[in-house]
Amino acid sequence: MPPATRATTAAERVYHHVKQGVLDRRYEGGTLLTEGELAGAVGVSRTPVREALLRLETEGLLRLYPKKGALVLPVSAQEIADVVETRLLVEEFTVRRAVPAPPALLERLTELLAELRLHADRGDLAAMTTADRCFHAEIVRHAGNEILSRLYDQLRDRQLRMGAALLHAHPERVERTLDEHAEILDALRAGDAEAAAAAVRGHVGRVGALVLGGGGAGSRDGRDAHGARGARDGGGAR
Repeated sequence: MPPATRATTAAERVYHHVKQGVLDRRYEGGTLLTEGELAGAVGVSRTPVREALLRLETEGLLRLYPKKGALVLPVSAQEIADVVETRLLVEEFTVRRAVPAPPALLERLTELLAELRLHADRGDLAAMTTADRCFHAEIVRHAGNEILSRLYDQLRDRQLRMGAALLHAHPERVERTLDEHAEILDALRAGDAEAAAAAVRGHVGRVGALVLGGGGAGSRDGRDAHGARGARDGGGAR
């Protein structure tokens, strides 16, 4: 194998190691990572570590400090508000478009809800967050709008990071999260587009309010965590 290929492979390994660590909170916001530490953890030289860290900096997960290391960037209040607002715009629209829900979608959502329950029972919050995100992405995908699907895919890393932080900070949300996903699925089974949209709005809105610390503190223009439409549509935390 040529040296360049080995270096690329090593850089990919470091990239996935660090990125997964950030997403599952092994490396929390504010953590300073050093090249030597990461090289030892992955079993590579420092050159591929530098490549991986540069890539992660372009994705907005890290900030590099020469001769010091890479700082894991915390998720800002504005970023949370932006993600929640985008989720509401995309998910409310697509859940309505998914009605009447085809059997394949209902079957897949039933499987994902079972996965959520299994991970909850095992206390695996990282896996639960991934299944949660897949549940919503499946609905978006079945709406049949490829542009919205690609837009939603761009939120993936932020959703996983915020979701993991939420469940660790608010363990009481585990059971409520299961109930809220069941409500969305029940509305889709009933063919009730408005009930499904209301269930999505309540779920995403509550998640946003809690991640922001309740009441939407830190969101821009004085809006709450549910975005510009939250109060008007009744999506406040209940």
